[in-house]
Amino acid sequence: MKGRFNPIANLILLGTAIIAGLLALAGQFVPAGIAAFLGIYASLSPRMMREWERGVLLRLGRFSKILGPGINWTFPGFDRLTKTVDMRIRSTPFSAEKTLTKDTVPVNVDAVLFWVATDAKKAVVEVENYESTVSWAAQTTLRDVIGQTELSRMISDRETIDTELQEIIDAKTSDWGITVQSVEIRDMRIPSALEDSMSRKAQADRERESRIILAESELQVADEMHRAAQIYNRDPIALQLRAMNMTYESIKERGALMVIPSDMNSSMSGFVGMASAGFEGPHRSMAEATSEGESAD
Repeated sequence: MKGRFNPIANLILLGTAIIAGLLALAGQFVPAGIAAFLGIYASLSPRMMREWERGVLLRLGRFSKILGPGINWTFPGFDRLTKTVDMRIRSTPFSAEKTLTKDTVPVNVDAVLFWVATDAKKAVVEVENYESTVSWAAQTTLRDVIGQTELSRMISDRETIDTELQEIIDAKTSDWGITVQSVEIRDMRIPSALEDSMSRKAQADRERESRIILAESELQVADEMHRAAQIYNRDPIALQLRAMNMTYESIKERGALMVIPSDMNSSMSGFVGMASAGFEGPHRSMAEATSEGESAD
């Protein structure tokens, strides 16, 4: 409250100075002194609080009331404004250095705590310095949680750990009039040697997965090839057509000359011969029918 502009107190002082000055000019020095004393006493009475502030007022050493936003009137000498509590959400960074995890891995963790004072009376009366107390409570809780958590879970499941920290810290600070909004782990550092080892392990895992996927693909290809072989075994003409198609596809773009093995040539020639016989058969039948008709005549 020191150094804050209080317009009401300034107006009281100004009015007191004017009244005391007029009385002094009139020769009434005693009333002027009394007016000056009362004006100064009255100027100490108004206490102005901002919208986000709450003041804890003690009267004769005992809690009296909470001063809200605006002008609050007090009794100087009897009342004492012990502390002003900021009711806005605040952030407090905290960390844990070289703390062992459950699997004995040293880690350095940086986190931030978002909290708000919801009860000004408890925050001032129950705790000597609630701001530093909240910070220490968060730091000790973080160390305890790290000691009960394995490194792999800390890396892969940060959101759950954040929620766990928030619940534990809030349970501690709720009796102090403090509510923890959230806890977020900003950074986690491990020894460089362990980081390299984990990187190599992750690379080996990715290599293993890629080989497994390749093997599964080979099995699928082999299965499809087996099914195709069964179809070709039942239908030799389909196999010959496939062979002709493969030959055509291999030379259609390059315009190259391909030497066909004798067995494949014989098969293809046989297929072509069968097709030629099929086309020539009707012509021979018609010729024979014509000759037979002429002989009958």
